[in-house]
Amino acid sequence: MIILLPFMLIHTASACTSSDGTVHETYQFEESEFTVLVFTKTEGWRHDSIEVGVEAVVELGRLNGFNVTWTENSEYFTEENLSAYDAVVFLNTTLTVFTDAEREAFKAFIRNGGGFAGIHSATDTEYDWPWYGELVGAYFENHPPGVHEAIINVINHNHPSTSHLDDTWVKVDEWYNFGYMNENVNILLKLDTDSFEGSDHPGNHPIAWYHEYDGGRSFYTGLGHTKESFSEPLFLDHLLGGIQYAIGIQ
Repeated sequence: MIILLPFMLIHTASACTSSDGTVHETYQFEESEFTVLVFTKTEGWRHDSIEVGVEAVVELGRLNGFNVTWTENSEYFTEENLSAYDAVVFLNTTLTVFTDAEREAFKAFIRNGGGFAGIHSATDTEYDWPWYGELVGAYFENHPPGVHEAIINVINHNHPSTSHLDDTWVKVDEWYNFGYMNENVNILLKLDTDSFEGSDHPGNHPIAWYHEYDGGRSFYTGLGHTKESFSEPLFLDHLLGGIQYAIGIQ
């Protein structure tokens, strides 16, 4: 289990500003063997948890041996740039974030064995790109108003994102209903639909999963709407395990 220390700014190896004013930053740590790209571009709803989420992933990298680059600039998605990374994390991205050329670069990254980790509204992204829908594993349709406490049932403990959890996990978050789901994913967590109101999937409401897809690895968690999530040890361990799976560490 990781222990998340209070976030502090780590050495920034590079910080660049693109022509549209978008900044991307790279954080490098001693003895880190892996590198992760965190992507946070939004064209729809923008979660106020994005900034604390980036900070949390940077700190997870510092504590667990992976460097982190953060960007909101989709132009950064070229085959050359992506070849430097082991995994890409879509942290609360929304709607259409890529051009056709950027889509092809990202597809090539996955097909070359790269990893993907999607957080929360990663399923509210790229609705008109079926390949991405298969990769992330679902598309968001709606959610009950507000945030709610719910019981999460752990379906599979044999994964780095869930091995630390008890059989049930009580958490406050925003609970997505999905209009489409890839039936070939491996379910990790399901919501107890009797524990909250507003599920469109009574009795069978997956909320986190993983699978191998088109040469790469994909992990998704529907958790991570709230700022508070990114300071909760159980969620941070869950997220860390998902990123490590995407990297190929476990």
